[in-house]
Amino acid sequence: MTPPPRSSAPGPSGGFPAEIKDAVTTRAALLVLGVLALQLAFITSYIGAFHHPEPSRIPIAVAAPAEPVAAQTAQRLGALPGEPLDPHPVADEAAALAQLRNREVDGALIVDPAGTTDRLLVASGSGASLSQALEQIVGLAERAGGRTVRVVDAVPADRGDSRGLSSFYLVVGWCVGGYLCAAILAISAGARPANIHRAVIRLGALLLYSIAAGLLGAVIAGPVLGALPGPVAALWGLGALVVFAVGALTLAFQGVAGVVGIGLAILVVVVFGNPSAGGAYPYPLLPPFWRAVGPALPPGAGTYAARSIAYFKGNGAGGPMLVLAAWAAAGAVITMACAVMRRGLDTDAERSGGGLDGGEVPGQSGE
Repeated sequence: MTPPPRSSAPGPSGGFPAEIKDAVTTRAALLVLGVLALQLAFITSYIGAFHHPEPSRIPIAVAAPAEPVAAQTAQRLGALPGEPLDPHPVADEAAALAQLRNREVDGALIVDPAGTTDRLLVASGSGASLSQALEQIVGLAERAGGRTVRVVDAVPADRGDSRGLSSFYLVVGWCVGGYLCAAILAISAGARPANIHRAVIRLGALLLYSIAAGLLGAVIAGPVLGALPGPVAALWGLGALVVFAVGALTLAFQGVAGVVGIGLAILVVVVFGNPSAGGAYPYPLLPPFWRAVGPALPPGAGTYAARSIAYFKGNGAGGPMLVLAAWAAAGAVITMACAVMRRGLDTDAERSGGGLDGGEVPGQSGE
């Protein structure tokens, strides 16, 4: 009777511990530790940003028929414990309303010296939580002075835009599409582009995807669901820029760090970017760190610009659009630079007889 054939590649001797050592490589262990660190950073960032929202120097205009009354009221509001407000007097109600609609302030108090009831103008289109915080703070301050306040929503959120969050979720969706598109390009064809032509192809594919994703997102949020007002063309342009900016920075991280770059992109966009974007809690309600970094990251810049387009006729959107353009340009330049450097390293390796970097075979890079 012929004995059964034995495996030509026996496992390592030494039992189960040796099997673990052979199966779990150092690189895999380091990647798992990296995932754990990313997970803990996610928990810390979100809870740190949202667990205790506290107003800090919310800009508010104060108007009154007599300039001394406006100045005195502004001084009284500015002296509140903890400095929740940053008030300044303006000439009249028209000037206060103009500043509110231009996103220079988040509220405006119109003082009536002839009576005991003042009006507080708010803009729930900037976020319901911010309007509610202003109503609470100013209301308490007015009652302490023997006065009452009537709240007027001068720039209300659309009926289909619950608490003004549709713009935030739209931008989050665009950001997810940006880094997932870049990640798929890396997974299917190698994290680092093999040469300049391949880098251009990836950026070109990302651009086409960004144009389509921006349009479809704007149409779904606007005409289809009726969740966000504003011109579809302007939201389309914003969406294309958000998607390309996030995708380009993901490609750049991949070019620098390989597959680890996907994790770095998630760290910047999701872990730090989403909780600091001003969605659930606008900037004046966030802790100092998140309030500082939010406007400089794609989710924050995109959310602020989307609200400006939807409710403020584009006022205040210029700065955030420049931030997104800077991320897009930097990501594209770094991606191209990494491809140039990689090409140079491969050429040097070929000349020295060492083969291609990473053991790639010419013509089989997967792209």
